[in-house]
Amino acid sequence: MKIFMHSWSVSDKFYLFKRLLIMKLTLFFVLFFNIVAFADVFSQTKISLSFKDADLKNVLRAIERNSSYRFVYSERKTPTDKKVTINVTNDNVTDVLDKILGELNLVYKDQGNNLIAIATPDKLAEYLAEQQAAIRVNGIVTDLSTGETLIGATVKVKGTNIATAVDVAGKFTIDVPNANSVLIVNYVGYTELEVPVDGKTVLDIKLSKVTTNLEEVVVTGFGLTTRKATLAGAISTVTADELSHSRASTASGALVGRVPGINFRQTTGRPGVAPDIQIRNFGTPLIVIDGVTRDMTNFSNLDFNDVESISVLKDGSAAIYGMQAANGAIVITTKKGKRNQKPTISYQGYYGLQQVANYNKPADAKTYIKAIVQDETFNNRTRTITRAEYDKWMNESDAAHTGFDWYDFIWGKAAPQIYHSVNLAGGSENTDYYVSVGNLQQKPIMRNFGDGFGRTNFQTNINSTVSKRIKVGFGVNAREERNSNAGLPGDDYGVAESAAFTNLPIYRPYANDNPDYPAVTTMDKQSSYGWVGYKTSGTWATTRRSITLNGNVEISLLPGLKARALGSYSFTNTQLGIHEKSPTLYSYDNSTNTYNVAYSNELRYVERNFSNSIQTTTNFQLEYKKSFGAHNIQANAGMETRSTIGPSLGVVGAPAANGISFIPNLAAASSVNDNVSYKEVMHGYITRLNYDYAGKYIAEFSGSYNGSFFYASDRRYGFFPGGAVAYRISEEDFWKKSSILSKLNDFKLKASYGILGQNLGSALSYIEGYNYGNQGVAILNGQEIITARIGDLATRTVSWGRVKTLNIGVDATLLNNKLSGSFEYFDRHQTGQLAQRTDVLLPDLVGFNRPNENLNSDHTRGIEVSLNWRDKIGQVNYFVGGNMTFSRWITGYRYKPRFSSDWDRYRYQGGNDEGRYRDGTMQLVGLKQFESWEEIANHPIDQDHEGNRTIRPGDFMFKDLNGDGFINDLDMEIVTYRVNNGTPWINFNFNFGVSYKGFDIRADFVGGTGTTYEQQGYMRYFDANQNVSQYLADNSTWYKDIWDKNSGFNIGKYPLLTRGANNWMTTHWPNNFWQTNVTYVKLRNLEIGYTIPYSVLKPLGVSNLKVYVAGQNVLAISNMPGGLDPEISSSGGNSYPNPRIYTMGVQVKF
Repeated sequence: MKIFMHSWSVSDKFYLFKRLLIMKLTLFFVLFFNIVAFADVFSQTKISLSFKDADLKNVLRAIERNSSYRFVYSERKTPTDKKVTINVTNDNVTDVLDKILGELNLVYKDQGNNLIAIATPDKLAEYLAEQQAAIRVNGIVTDLSTGETLIGATVKVKGTNIATAVDVAGKFTIDVPNANSVLIVNYVGYTELEVPVDGKTVLDIKLSKVTTNLEEVVVTGFGLTTRKATLAGAISTVTADELSHSRASTASGALVGRVPGINFRQTTGRPGVAPDIQIRNFGTPLIVIDGVTRDMTNFSNLDFNDVESISVLKDGSAAIYGMQAANGAIVITTKKGKRNQKPTISYQGYYGLQQVANYNKPADAKTYIKAIVQDETFNNRTRTITRAEYDKWMNESDAAHTGFDWYDFIWGKAAPQIYHSVNLAGGSENTDYYVSVGNLQQKPIMRNFGDGFGRTNFQTNINSTVSKRIKVGFGVNAREERNSNAGLPGDDYGVAESAAFTNLPIYRPYANDNPDYPAVTTMDKQSSYGWVGYKTSGTWATTRRSITLNGNVEISLLPGLKARALGSYSFTNTQLGIHEKSPTLYSYDNSTNTYNVAYSNELRYVERNFSNSIQTTTNFQLEYKKSFGAHNIQANAGMETRSTIGPSLGVVGAPAANGISFIPNLAAASSVNDNVSYKEVMHGYITRLNYDYAGKYIAEFSGSYNGSFFYASDRRYGFFPGGAVAYRISEEDFWKKSSILSKLNDFKLKASYGILGQNLGSALSYIEGYNYGNQGVAILNGQEIITARIGDLATRTVSWGRVKTLNIGVDATLLNNKLSGSFEYFDRHQTGQLAQRTDVLLPDLVGFNRPNENLNSDHTRGIEVSLNWRDKIGQVNYFVGGNMTFSRWITGYRYKPRFSSDWDRYRYQGGNDEGRYRDGTMQLVGLKQFESWEEIANHPIDQDHEGNRTIRPGDFMFKDLNGDGFINDLDMEIVTYRVNNGTPWINFNFNFGVSYKGFDIRADFVGGTGTTYEQQGYMRYFDANQNVSQYLADNSTWYKDIWDKNSGFNIGKYPLLTRGANNWMTTHWPNNFWQTNVTYVKLRNLEIGYTIPYSVLKPLGVSNLKVYVAGQNVLAISNMPGGLDPEISSSGGNSYPNPRIYTMGVQVKF
C-alpha cells in the first residue's frame, strides 16, 4: 500500500498568494473581454423588419423573436401603443432601435444578459432604479380543487412585459421590479388571478376553473374534434374533474345528473347493475370508446377514474355514425399522459358501507295474525286461529307465539363497497403515457348471499411523435367482472328479494332454531329462506373477461393535410355457471326430540354457458385543416369496417345429487345449445366539413354511407347526412361596443338538422327458411325427431328506418363568464317503422305471418334547459347550477289502424291513434271509497257485474265514463304519463359546491316526473297467501272488531285487507288509486372534503392530498307510498333497493 502525504510550510503561503492573485486577474480579464464582446455583438447584430403603422410593442416582439434580446419597459411609463413604420434589411439592432425609439422620443439602456430597458428620457433613471430594487419570487401554481400542478401556466408582472411559464414540476421563478409588484397568472380553462407580491419571495398560487371555456376541445365523433366556441350541434360534455366526485359503481352511473338531455332510472340496486340511460328518451344510445363502437356494458364497466371526457351527441351531430346512432351517441375518451411532464403517481380509494334504504317492509307477526282473523271473519272461513291463540300472539306469551323478523334476517345491517385506483402518467418531449389499475368490490346487502360484484380494470395509453410527420398511439383496455351469489330457482336475486314477504312472520327459519335443519316457512316450500345461502342452496356465478387493443397512426402528408388510421381488436369471454340444489326441509317433534323431513324434491339444476365475442374495427381518414385570414376550414373523409363473431355453447343438466355441480358429458345433458356461426359485419364511409369565419359564422356538414347485413343487397346501404349552422352574434362589433349587450360575453344562436338510420327488424329476414325445434313432437319409426315449420314470409323490401332530427338552440355566457346557460328545442321524426298491413288477411292454414314492412312513423318532441353560476366571494369559491329535460313520444302515422268504433279509437287501443302521446295506458277513474254497506246497496252503477254483491266498504267507487250503468274497460280514460317503468319524461338535476381554504362541499340532486308506479302488488302478496306490507296494513280498511262481521268499519286509505278474488276489480284493475305518477327529488351525491396545503405536503414528496367523506342516495323526497324508492320497478316494492352508501376516501398524487 502506498500513502501520499503533504505538509504545509511557511514558504507555501507565498505560493498560495500567487495562485489567488492569478485567479483574480484571470476572472477580471474574462469579465472585461466578455463585456466588450457583448457590446460588440450587440452593436453588430443584424436584423430585417418591415412594419407599417404597427404598435411599438408588436415591433419589439418581432425583434425578440428574431434575436436573443429581450426588452423590459413599464407599460404605465412607456407609450408602447404608438405607431411605428419601418422597413430595414440586415441592419444593426442599435441602428434600428435608434431609428424607432428616437422618432418616439424614447431611449434605451443595455443592462447586460441580452436585457434592454426602454423608457422616456425623464423616466429612464427612475425605471432603472426600480429594476435595481427587483426581488426574485419563487412559487407553485396548482388547481384549487384537485391540487394538480398547472404545467405551462403563464405568470406575468402586471404593467410590464416581464413573464415566465410554470415548469414541469409546477414551479416558476420570476424577477419582479419591486416588493409591491402584482403578478397576473393565466392558464387555459381557469379564471385569471392577480396576486400581490407584498414583499414575499415564495408564493403558493391556486387557480379555479371557469364555468365555460370556449377554447375547450370537444370530441364530436370518429376521433374528430372542434372548439366549443365554434360548435353548432347539440353536444354536451363531462370532464374528468366532474366525474371524480362520483362514487357510483359504474361509469354510466357517474354520468347521471351531470348532463342535460340524459334521461335515467336506476330500477334496482343489485350489485354491479347500471342505471337505464337514454338520450332525450330516444332509446339506448350508441357507445363509442376511444373511437371504437362498443355496447352499454363496456361503458358501464369502465373505471370512471380512467375517463378524460364524455361527449353526448344528441342531434344531427350523430349523423356521422349513420344507422348506428339513431338514438344519439355517447363518446368516451380515456385519459392520456402529458408531454414534458415528470412521472406522477395518483391514487384514489374509498371504503363504503351500503345500507338498505326506502324498502317496503313486511308486516310483523301481530299485524299478520290480525289480517288472517279479519279475512276469516269476512269470508266466513273455518277459524285457523282461536281467540286464545290470538291473545298469545298479541302478548308474545311464549317462543312459539313470538314473531320472526324476516326483513332483519334477510337484509343485513350493512355491506362494504370498496374501490382502489392507481395510475402512473407523464411524458417526455416526444412521448406521453398513462397506465392505470383499478378494483371495485360491491358485496350484496343480503346475508350469506355470496361475494356480489367485483371488477378489475386495466387501462394504458401511449402516444409518441416518431418524427416531424408521424405520430403513433397504442392503448389497452382490459377488465374482469365477477358476479357471485346464491343459486336459487328462477331469478336468483328475485327469490331472495321477495323472501321477506313469501316467508311468513309466524314461522322461524330453522326447526327448533337449529341451523342444521331449515324449516318450511312459506307456501312455496322451495323458497323457504332458512336453507338459502351461498353454496348452501347452490351458486350462481358469472365471469366476464375482456381486452381491447387499439393502435393508431397519424401522418402529415402536406401542410394542413393528415392521414389517420385506427385498428382495434376486442376479445370478450363470458362464462356462466349455475348450480341449484334441491332443498330438504324439516319439522321438529318436541315430544320425541326428533327432526323429521317435512319437504324435499329432486329438482336439481346445473347450467354451464360459454361464449366468446371477437370484434375487429378498422378506420381510415384524411383530414385537411387550413386558415385563410379569418376563414377556417376543416374537412374529413374516411371509411370504417367493423365485424363481430360470437360463438357460444350452453349445456343444461339435472345432476343425481346435490353435491354434483358439473355435467360429466354431453350425453348427460338435458339441453345443448351450440352456436358456432354467429357473425355480423358493418361497413361505411364518413365525411365532415367545418367552416367558420372569425369564430362568428359557423357551418358544419357531416354524413355517413352505411351498410347493414340485416337487409337484402339492394336495400342494404343508406346515406345519412347532417348539417348545422351557428351565429355568434356576440362577436359583432356593435355587440362588443354596447354597454348593455357586452354584458353577454358570448351569445350563440344555432340550429341543426340530421337524418339518421335505424337498424330495424331481424338479420337475414329477406331469406326464406325453416324454424327448427319447439314445434311439437313427431314420431318416425318409433323415434322422436326434430320437427320444423316454414319460417315467416321472406321480404326483400324492408330496409333501415329514417330518423329526422331538428334542433334549435341558444348558448350564452354573461357577467364575465360567471353565468352560463343554454336552451334547446328538439323534434325527432321517425319514419319507416316496421308494421304489418292489417288489411291483408291470411288464413291460419298458410302457416306464416304477414311480413313486416317500413310503414309507420312516430314523433318525439321536447326541450332542454340548463343554467349555471360560478363566482367567488373573497376566498370563498362557489357554484350552483341545474338542468332539465322534457321529452315525449307522440304517435305518428299508422297504416290503416283498425278501430271497432269511435269509442274504441278514443280508448287509445294499441297506441294506434295518430297524434296521441305514446307510452300511455288506460285506467278507471276512482271517485271515492265506499264507506258503508248502505252506500253500496244504494249505488246505481253495477261495478262488479254481480249487482255489487262483492263490493265492500273501503273499496273504490269508479266513474261510469260512458254512462251505460256498468263499470268495465270501456270506462277507462287515457293516462298520458309514461308507464311500464320507463325513464321519466321529465328529468331534472341540481347541484352546488363551495370551497374555502382547502375545504370543499358538493351536492348533486336528481329528480324526475312522468313515469308510473303500480301499487297493486301491495295487495297481491296477501292475496297469494303471503305476508302483507306493514305500510299497507297500517293504512287499510279494518273491521272495528275483527272478530265481528257486523261491527262496522274504520275506512282507511286502502280497501279491506282480505284474501281471495272477490275484490278483483278494486285490487287488480288499473285505476288511479293504484297507479302513481311518480315525482321525486333525490340527493344522489354529497361530498365533504379537505385538501391539505402543498406547503405541508412538499417535504413528504406529495403534490396533492385530499381526504373526504361522501354519501350516495342520502335522501329521497317523493310521492311514493310508504317512502319507497321512487326509481324501483317492482309493483310490490320488493325489488333490490338502491342502497344508501356512506364512504370515506382519499385522493393523493406524488
